[in-house]
Amino acid sequence: MTRSPRAPLAPLAPNASLRWDVVRRELPHRRARVLEIGCGQGGFGSRIAARHDYTAVEIDAASWAVADARVRAVDPGARVLHGSVSALGPTETFDVVCAFEVLEHLEDDAGALAEWAARVRPGGVLLLSVPAWPARFGPWDTLAGHFRRYEPAALAGLLRGAGLVDAHVRVYGAPLGFLLEAVRDRTVAAAGRHGPTASDSMTERTSGSGRKFQPSTRLTGTVIAVGTWPFRLLQRAFPRSGTGLVARARRPQSSPEEESP
Repeated sequence: MTRSPRAPLAPLAPNASLRWDVVRRELPHRRARVLEIGCGQGGFGSRIAARHDYTAVEIDAASWAVADARVRAVDPGARVLHGSVSALGPTETFDVVCAFEVLEHLEDDAGALAEWAARVRPGGVLLLSVPAWPARFGPWDTLAGHFRRYEPAALAGLLRGAGLVDAHVRVYGAPLGFLLEAVRDRTVAAAGRHGPTASDSMTERTSGSGRKFQPSTRLTGTVIAVGTWPFRLLQRAFPRSGTGLVARARRPQSSPEEESP
């Protein structure tokens, strides 16, 4: 099966558009085997699948169905599995393992990182994104089922604790991200959804978070892409300011003799 270069890419929300500008520059230039954990509705997945051998897992059934259609429209040979990492073969490893806006939803983040790192081949990389700065925890974080936000140094420490090396953490999103986050928090608060309810478990809020505030049409996606273009460039001038973090770390080779120079 071959890729379809003319297949439409999934539309990205404004924050995701800012994030993708950072993420895409951290992905390998050469074709690689890439796993995305928690692919949501396939916004990043459709873009990664256009260039790499792509596999994804997604727990939420509704998001998985959308992602499967979007990703396989780009590459019919891509795999989008409904489930967790356990849906993969027990010995499968990848050149790149990605998890975008997933770690903050997991109570045991250190345990999750160790599980993900085990899926990175020796010499490969783990690439992830999370919301930044614990002091910015707000109504959207609660509604979305976030346990926490992260300081850059703390995130780098977690990556090292998972046995990874060469951890690099980049802050992104300034200045537009601050405005987007403020609007999102006020929208959630105005709707009266700034605290847990009896019917909303953390699992339910996490599952639903990937479907909220997501554009669904090509036209909306195009408008967002055009509107965020200058801010995607501007944020590169503020690598220590913003509302989100993108981190990259490497799994060491099996032995010192195999380490890359």
